[in-house]
Amino acid sequence: MRLNNIKETQKRSITVGYFYEANKDRLKLKSLTNEEGFHREITDKNLHRPGLALAGYVQLFTYNRVQIFGNTEMKYLQQLSNDERMKSLHTLLQFELPCIIITNDNPIEAEFIASAKEKKIAIFQSPMETTSLFYLLSDFLDDQFARQCVIHGSFVDVYGIGLMLAGRSGIGKSEIALDLIERGHRLVADDVVTVTRKGEGILMGAGTDLVKHFMEIRGLGLIDVRSMFGVRAIRFQKRVEIIVELMEWRPDEEYTRTGLDNDTISVLDVSLPWVKLPIFPGKNVTVICEVIALNYLLKHYGYDAAKEFSKRLEGVLAQKSRQIEDRVINYFEHDFE
Repeated sequence: MRLNNIKETQKRSITVGYFYEANKDRLKLKSLTNEEGFHREITDKNLHRPGLALAGYVQLFTYNRVQIFGNTEMKYLQQLSNDERMKSLHTLLQFELPCIIITNDNPIEAEFIASAKEKKIAIFQSPMETTSLFYLLSDFLDDQFARQCVIHGSFVDVYGIGLMLAGRSGIGKSEIALDLIERGHRLVADDVVTVTRKGEGILMGAGTDLVKHFMEIRGLGLIDVRSMFGVRAIRFQKRVEIIVELMEWRPDEEYTRTGLDNDTISVLDVSLPWVKLPIFPGKNVTVICEVIALNYLLKHYGYDAAKEFSKRLEGVLAQKSRQIEDRVINYFEHDFE
């Protein structure tokens, strides 16, 4: 596995045309300037409400962001005289704005649209409230400009836990994932997994448009998991929660025996549990992967088996005066079966 050497990517910009096509149905956007300004680029994931800029203060105006005109901005423009309104709009439109969105289906004057067309700035109108549109649009832009990386591995949803199988090529990641699918778990992606950082401390994994839910099994070839096992055997995205690195068993290597030392690994600056799992012929890795997921769930709900055993051990060692160790069952009755 080369998790320390993965290449990170991040979008630097998206076009206004792409932005409109991706959101026109979800946000009920209507273009008031046809396709004027669709070539412009959005380079900032944050949004801006230009109230102060309309009032004439532009020293700190973040004009490179998508501009949102809510009720406040539109009511302010409406109470101005014609000359004052045109001066305010001229002050705003002199900047290289990506685009403008009018919320609440607020009416917009023809002079505003004509000035925007002249400056080649797109204006969109939406019936949504400003707060709702702000939330949905912020989430979209945050996703578009999120940090991403590609991991070579198999990503499976095991008991609701996103388990990433990693390791050298040919070690058996896809075969283990296939066995997990046959046992009722769900494939997210195989071979090429795109990991996106969402917010603080959350990584989302998904496949690519080309590979989707196809798997390569050496000696057999390509199989389509969705066609073979049905739609219940797949999902399109899942949170990455555990990295399981498969490695060949080496007698001179030391492996975790108690589980008290929890290894972690950083992916896109997010710390994830890291299980280094030695494998050899005959070892039931599939069941172990299920146990890893279940153990993660137990820890999530406050129970750590390693710590619990450690507490019991400390309790026994504290009672050094006892001569006979207690058994699990103090007295065995006769069993004639």
